[in-house]
Amino acid sequence: MAKAKARRRVRDTWKEKSWYTIKTPVNFEDKEIGETPARDPDYLIGRGVEVTMRELSGDFSKQYIKLRFEIDNVAGDVANTKFTGHKTTTDYVRSMIRRGTSRIDASSVVKTKDDRKVKLHVLAVTTRRAKSSQQKYMRQVINDLLAETAAEKSFDELIKLVVNGKLASEVYHNAKKIYPLKRVEIIKSKVLN
Repeated sequence: MAKAKARRRVRDTWKEKSWYTIKTPVNFEDKEIGETPARDPDYLIGRGVEVTMRELSGDFSKQYIKLRFEIDNVAGDVANTKFTGHKTTTDYVRSMIRRGTSRIDASSVVKTKDDRKVKLHVLAVTTRRAKSSQQKYMRQVINDLLAETAAEKSFDELIKLVVNGKLASEVYHNAKKIYPLKRVEIIKSKVLN
């Protein structure tokens, strides 16, 4: 006769978990962006959350902007986050670029007034094909403007300008003097410290 196997009791870890509400930072109006389960609040710290600008503001025209947050502390059943960066969707970027235009990418690390470093990636699309010397000069103008603007602003002010599109508009008005532009977007940002 075969030995009776001792059945191991499987522990249901799902029942041990509790739900935590995820909130945006104060500069994003402290809005609730979701809920997440965790067995221990310490497991939440460092967890990333991605949300579209439309979900935060209700503005459907900002659907293509994805904001990234990271949970940095937990108070009770509320998980507070910090802004870590943003990006635009690839389909939106591809829709801007057409045949016979030039895509000018400028990437720079800027330092804010309160010594925070942010990497910004700017995309400028011209109306017609631009010469490489014009593209090079435009990159230089864009990087100088980004560094100058960031040095005058605090971290929260800079992020607000980037996400709302006001900084991209400012770049557009300064860079269009070099060559006619169709569109300028800050397609990516990343907080470095």
